[in-house]
Amino acid sequence: MKKFIACMLLSAMVCGALASCGDKEGSKEEATTQPTTEATTEATTAGEAVEAPSAISAEDIDFEDKSVAQSGDAYLAIVDGQWWIQNWGGDDPTQNFMAYNAGIPTITGNGDYTVSVTADTVGFRYDTTGSPDDQYTPSGLQFMAVIIKDGESKFPGAVITVNSVTVDGRELTLDGKPYTSSDDGQETRANLYNQWVSKDNIPKDARSADGKLYEGEGDEASPAGFIGDYSPQSVNPDDFADGWTTVEVNFTISGIAE
Repeated sequence: MKKFIACMLLSAMVCGALASCGDKEGSKEEATTQPTTEATTEATTAGEAVEAPSAISAEDIDFEDKSVAQSGDAYLAIVDGQWWIQNWGGDDPTQNFMAYNAGIPTITGNGDYTVSVTADTVGFRYDTTGSPDDQYTPSGLQFMAVIIKDGESKFPGAVITVNSVTVDGRELTLDGKPYTSSDDGQETRANLYNQWVSKDNIPKDARSADGKLYEGEGDEASPAGFIGDYSPQSVNPDDFADGWTTVEVNFTISGIAE
C-alpha cells in the first residue's frame, strides 16, 4: 500500500510539473504574438540602435535673398491650386514662399519690365520640405496678377500692358487682354487670373492702352466698343495643372506723366 501511495504521489508531482511547463510555453507564445505600438531602436542583426537623422539647421544653409516689394515696385502675385504656395510681395513667410529670388522691379517711368517667381531656390525647398535638397513642385492656379505697390498714388493713370506670360520657358496663349484697375484704390493691378471677376463684371475704373473700358462716369458709364477684347481671366489655369516652377510676366508701363 505504501508503495502504491508513493507511486501516486510521484505521478501527481510529474503531472504538475508538466502542467506548469505548459503554462510557461503558452505565455511565451502569447507574448511573441501580441502587436507592439512602441517604436523599436533595434534595426540591425548586430543589435545596434539606429538613430533618426538630425534636422538640418537653417543656420547651416546659404539661403538666397528674399525680394520684398517696396512702394513703387511691381511684383507677381500668385497662388497655387491648394492655396498654400503664395507670393504677395511681402515678408510674411507663410504667404510668400516664393519671395526668394523673385523678380521685383522698381517702376521708374514708362517702359518695359519683368516680374517673376520661382520654386527653384534653396529657400523655397527648405520652407516647403524642411530640406534644401528636396524639391516641392506647386500645381494648379487660384489667382495671378501683376501688381504695383502704391501704384495709384505714385503713378496715377498708369497702364499695365501684358506682353507675354511664360511658365517654365513656355509662353502661354492668352484668352483676352489683361486690363489695368485697382482693387483697393491703392495698388495698381492687371489681373491675369481672377476667378472672382467675370468678363461681364469688369470694374468701372478699368483702363488700357486702348483707353478706358467704360465711357462716362458713375452709373452713366457705358462699355467701350473694345471692352470685349479684355478679360480678368486671360490665363488658363489648365496650363498650371501639371505643376510649375518658374513664372515670368513681361509687361509695358505707359500713361505715366513725364
